[in-house]
Amino acid sequence: MKWFLLGTVVLAVGVTAGVTGWVLTADQSTSLVEALKAGGLAGASIVALYGLWLNDRRRRVEEQRQQVDSSRLDQERFLKSIELLGNDADQVRVGAMHALSGLAHNTPAYTQTVLDVLCAYLRRPFHHPRYDDERAPDLKDFAAPQPRLVDEDVVEADRERQVRIAAQQLITDLLPDRGTADQHYHLDLTGASLEFLNLSGKVVCRLLARRATFHGRSRLDNLEVHGWAMFTGSEFCGPADLRDSVFSGGLSLWKVRARENLDLTGISCTGFVDLKIIDDERVVLENCVVDPAQRIMLPEGWSLDGAQVIRSA
Repeated sequence: MKWFLLGTVVLAVGVTAGVTGWVLTADQSTSLVEALKAGGLAGASIVALYGLWLNDRRRRVEEQRQQVDSSRLDQERFLKSIELLGNDADQVRVGAMHALSGLAHNTPAYTQTVLDVLCAYLRRPFHHPRYDDERAPDLKDFAAPQPRLVDEDVVEADRERQVRIAAQQLITDLLPDRGTADQHYHLDLTGASLEFLNLSGKVVCRLLARRATFHGRSRLDNLEVHGWAMFTGSEFCGPADLRDSVFSGGLSLWKVRARENLDLTGISCTGFVDLKIIDDERVVLENCVVDPAQRIMLPEGWSLDGAQVIRSA
């Protein structure tokens, strides 16, 4: 910096002298004072350019410093939220999840990492006592409040259940809607216990839900998956809606168990397809379009009619 300043001064003096001499030579009627003014203006322009460069450099240095500070604060916020996810209090864990979601909204570079953390939380082993009762009213879409005895185990499970439902909702909020974004994210819900999962109208790059358990109504309609959509070995304990969804990288429903209707109406698959569902009689199958050139695996009694999957007569 010191040598650059010295060079600027030398250049300014040289330009001043050069312009002054040129003016005196070009027009001998010009006075020395006028020539010095012209030379001074030329030299001052060199100094002004140096000042502009120096201010721009200071601005860029300040922006870099602010960026480093912002990145450090984001990292500290992320690490603190991760630490709070291990807190025993359910409301603290919910707050930590919302803090992570806010970080992802403010700093999109964290979005995939936050989604990975929320999915990892949902992959933790969990079973609510009411999952054992298929007639449990709170597993229905329109559950009315019902008086019941307070059981400490159920209360504790209810608290964890609320945390998990919050995690699912935040995942839904972070995913882009169809046709609104170029950035697509991965979801790994392998072995997760999910309740009223709603990915309707969202876009996912890759969806892994092997051996997952879906309680209540699962809304996966109008979903767009660019990579694999793997539901291998999963169980849908309530109705599952996949209507009008698009699977570009492949769809596996191999050994999926459906206790209630599994609606595949209008789905489109351009990759491999495995529809060997255990309870295939509960599948609603209309206008299911696949690519015959890909590997297509169907249950007994199903066949291809051109590019459409049908039940054989």
